Formats: sequence, structure tokens, C-alpha cells
Amino acid sequence: MKGPGRSCNKGKEMRMGKVKKAFLSVLCVIIPMINILAPKAAGAVTSREILEKVDDLWRGESSYAEMSMEVITVHWKRSLKIKAWSLGKDYSLLVITYPPRERGVATLKTKKEIWNYLPRVNRVIKVPTSMMMAGWMGSHFTNDDLVKESRMSEDYDSRITFEGKRGGMPVYEITLIPKPDAPVVWGKILITVRRDELIPITSLYYDEDGNLARTMTFSDVTRFGGRSLPATMTLIPADKPTERTVIHYNEIKFGLGLKKDFFSIRNLSRRDLSQ
Repeated sequence: MKGPGRSCNKGKEMRMGKVKKAFLSVLCVIIPMINILAPKAAGAVTSREILEKVDDLWRGESSYAEMSMEVITVHWKRSLKIKAWSLGKDYSLLVITYPPRERGVATLKTKKEIWNYLPRVNRVIKVPTSMMMAGWMGSHFTNDDLVKESRMSEDYDSRITFEGKRGGMPVYEITLIPKPDAPVVWGKILITVRRDELIPITSLYYDEDGNLARTMTFSDVTRFGGRSLPATMTLIPADKPTERTVIHYNEIKFGLGLKKDFFSIRNLSRRDLSQ
């Protein structure tokens, strides 16, 4: 004959069993939801994926931009206003609209070739190979910067060398070393990007001897054509730290449907493009 105490214990065990089953049922619902809602693990993104995002940040099938460029050297300072059209990475047309004495000066890039148009003498001049490392319009950006076709994600071996906070901001730092046959001029690039948006903050460029050659900073993140982009880029040469070239985008439009024939020597000298 079963005692009342044993019967009571059995009832308690049955109730505890039901509670346990209910608790496990709730966990079966909550845990998958946590996995869905939780952000990606820190190691989920690769350095290549980050670089692909950075490579494509300013690129579109076709685009139009209005920008200002300020060049500061130890001897002089100048400001330019520029209109720019581009098609992929192979075609671009830049036309100066200000100051008045340089209005209409234009640069055309088609694949690996560059032409300049000088309205004062009404001449189109092809930029020779020997001038590719010369500064464009007196800036710290070179003609080679305009024609470079390299993609960091393809031409460099990369790895994430730092992940954490700097200045209170979560960031990734990526070290890039050029692949043996890559058509690039840098011996190493060190790029830091915002972890949440994968937007660049700084890029440090080193020569083949490992010396810092120049620093590029990206700031003023702004919404352009549905994309968040740094509106301001500042380039500082390492051997002239008091000098700089600052480019500020005032407007960018993507998906304009431009064709290759727009990027022609004929359009290089069109006066209406500089208005």
C-alpha cells in the first residue's frame, strides 16, 4: 500500500516534468530567434569581402559628380570646382568649371590613356607615359591615380590585422601586400574601415622599401544616390606633411545610362559641359 508521502512526491514530479517540458519548448522558440536577430560573428566577414565593398563604394555603371578640390602647398594655394562623369572603371571625363581663367580645362580617360584639353590654346594633348606620375592640375593626385585599374580585393593579398575600437569607434584594420604580378606601385597598403558600415577611414600607402609615402583620410559621411559615402577625401604626402589636396563631393548621381561614345575627344572640348 502506497503512503500519502510517496503519492505526493509523484504528483510533484509530474508537475515538475510538465514545467520542464514547457520550459524546453520555450527555449526551442527563443534560441533560434536569438540566432536570427544576433549580428554576424566578428570572424564572419573576410578581408576580401571588406575590400570588395570599399572598391565598389564610388563605382557604378555610370555616374555624375560635382566636387571641389583645394590644393595647399608651401608656396601657394588654389581652389577648383569640377564636374565629372564616369562609366565603370575605364572611362571618365573631368571638366573644370572654376576659376574662370581655367574654366573648360578638361581631362579624358579611356582605359589606360589620358588626354587633356586646354581651351586657351584650343589644343588636345595626350599625356605621355613619362608624365604619369606628375600631379594632376598641380594636386598631389597623379595622372596615374586617374588611370589605375587595380582593385584592392584582386591585386593584393590581405588579412585583418586589427579588430576593435579606436577613438571609441569599432573598426577593422586590413594589411594589403601586392600579389607578385599585380600592376600596382605600392609595396603595402594599410586601410582602416568602420566595422558597421565598411566605410574607409584612412589608407596608408607605403613604397617598395616600406616607407610611408602618403596618407589618405576619408570623412564627412553623406548619403548620395542611396549610398553612404565619405564626402571628403584628404591626401597628404609623407615627405611634405604640411601640404595636402582635399576633394569634397557636393553631389553624386548613379545610374545615368551613359554610353562609351560620350567619353570622346570631341566631348573633351565641349564648352557647354563647363557651364
